[in-house]
Amino acid sequence: MTFPKNLKYTETHEWVEEIGDGRVRVGITDYAQDQLGDLVYVTMPEEGDEVTEGQSFAEVESVKAVSEVNSPVTGTIAVVNEELAETPEAINDTPYEAWFVELSDVEMPDNLMDADEYQDFVEAEA
Repeated sequence: MTFPKNLKYTETHEWVEEIGDGRVRVGITDYAQDQLGDLVYVTMPEEGDEVTEGQSFAEVESVKAVSEVNSPVTGTIAVVNEELAETPEAINDTPYEAWFVELSDVEMPDNLMDADEYQDFVEAEA
């Protein structure tokens, strides 16, 4: 399992990548996709939607279950990765490249974990 150092992480297994100009990308972690199994369907939000830290903005469906994807930050959805809806298995293949949304007007919370903290969290949870 990988834990890229350039990302921040949540206790609900989402990652955040700062991409500049007050924007971030959001996805689910390698650990999350591994726990879910083969992903077969993704519901995506709409561009322009407002999201709040901790609230669900998408769902992923696997052969095992349906799970919510929570926003790790508060902001506005600027870009939706439409390709992900057509190829949800990309999340299983490359979870740190298969982002769900780009958010703008972001408020970064203080409770996000760095890679080392997240790795410790995952190991304690397992």
